[in-house]
Amino acid sequence: MKKNLLLSLTLLSLLLAFTGCSQQQSAAPAAKTTVLKVGATAVPHAEILAAIKPDLAKEGIDLQIVEMTDYVRPNLAVADKELDANFFQHIPYLEKFSSERKLALTYTAKVHIEPMGIYSRSVKDLTQLSSGSKIAIPNDPTNGGRALALLAKAGILTLKDGVGVHATVQDITANPKQVKIVELEAPQLPRSLDDVALAVINTNYALEAKLVPTKDALLLEQKDSPYANILAVRTGDEKRPEIQKLTAALTSDKVRKFIEEKYQGAVVPAF
Repeated sequence: MKKNLLLSLTLLSLLLAFTGCSQQQSAAPAAKTTVLKVGATAVPHAEILAAIKPDLAKEGIDLQIVEMTDYVRPNLAVADKELDANFFQHIPYLEKFSSERKLALTYTAKVHIEPMGIYSRSVKDLTQLSSGSKIAIPNDPTNGGRALALLAKAGILTLKDGVGVHATVQDITANPKQVKIVELEAPQLPRSLDDVALAVINTNYALEAKLVPTKDALLLEQKDSPYANILAVRTGDEKRPEIQKLTAALTSDKVRKFIEEKYQGAVVPAF
């Protein structure tokens, strides 16, 4: 009887110990997930972010991609803490926008370059451009100057010495064919192709409109363009662990390969 009682007590102790361990294990807190909201234009920015979303999930980051269609709200949303970061713009645009609006924004990485191009539905060769033709360009100062510089490179007009990509229409010093410059919101440029002879379009909006820059553009910026697209954040947030992980993912070999294979030269890695 004593042996049976001892055996029963031993088994009971083991059962209680096992039950206690199971309760401790089940009570262990789940791994914390950090939400990271990033604003981005659809192509190629949101596509690139979507490619790394699974990798960040493995590191406990829930990457929420907020697609945007304009060049103003993304920076304001980051400054107002509605977003943690944005991915849509190049360095000159960020610097000018932040300076004019007195926003404390910076960037953590150069990710890719989107060569701006000149497109047309009616003109097959820039030398055939008719006098008095309408040419559409972006109406924001940074991309507008960039577009005018590309038109100058094409020989369509001449700009005041030294203005370069900071040019405005007032800096045009020679216009042999008396072309008319039409300034439009950047997202509208592809839709303007039926109404103008030429449009100078940012690559992201060209891709959204199913244009193939390397095939459809009459002239593209060189690949050494200084307009690298960046991951923008609030100044002081650069060292947040989740921002650093996002930065590392955006400048990984996986993203380099993704850009090169998907965009075939229309978008070029900048790292």
